[in-house]
Amino acid sequence: MSLAANKISRAFSRLGWIGFWIQAVLLILPIIAVIYVASSKVRRDATPLQFVNYLALAGLMLMAFTAFWSYRYTRLAARIANPDSRPAWSSVARTVWIGVLVALIGMTISLLLLIIEISGLLMLLLKAPQGGVPVFQTSADDRSNWVSTINVVSLLAELCTVVGEVFLLGISLWLLFRLTKLVGCFKVDDEPAMTETPSAS
Repeated sequence: MSLAANKISRAFSRLGWIGFWIQAVLLILPIIAVIYVASSKVRRDATPLQFVNYLALAGLMLMAFTAFWSYRYTRLAARIANPDSRPAWSSVARTVWIGVLVALIGMTISLLLLIIEISGLLMLLLKAPQGGVPVFQTSADDRSNWVSTINVVSLLAELCTVVGEVFLLGISLWLLFRLTKLVGCFKVDDEPAMTETPSAS
């Protein structure tokens, strides 16, 4: 039983750190771009932020939460490895299921934003001459019809969020799969015990 607990503990620790660092790196790129655009002198005359831009930034905050959740897997690994503090199977499974649900929500939001943002860019570019345009300004009067750096930053944020959530989803599903096979090494709680043995790994 201790061998099975060590296996699942190592899996939580290894995959938790992998998910954390991947999402941390993916967060850094758009955050640096946002800081640069926000602090740039050009920003004063740039396109005003639109609703989808704010949603893209909210997606980054959601990925920051999922990065924290990956880190939580590493803390859970330490508890699983210790027989005295080992949580019940249902508690561990609940934690992983939250990771799955948050990743699915983040992916759904980011994919919808990608579709909206790219469709909006396409409509703006269709108004321009189709032989190619050296500038991305489609209307001199209405700055909301400009294509600017913030549009690309939003796309980068949405893309990084999707990639980060895919990693968390994959990690969480794999951990759930391992949990179903190593249920015997956890405390018995109010839920009915499963019949699989730790040697099934």
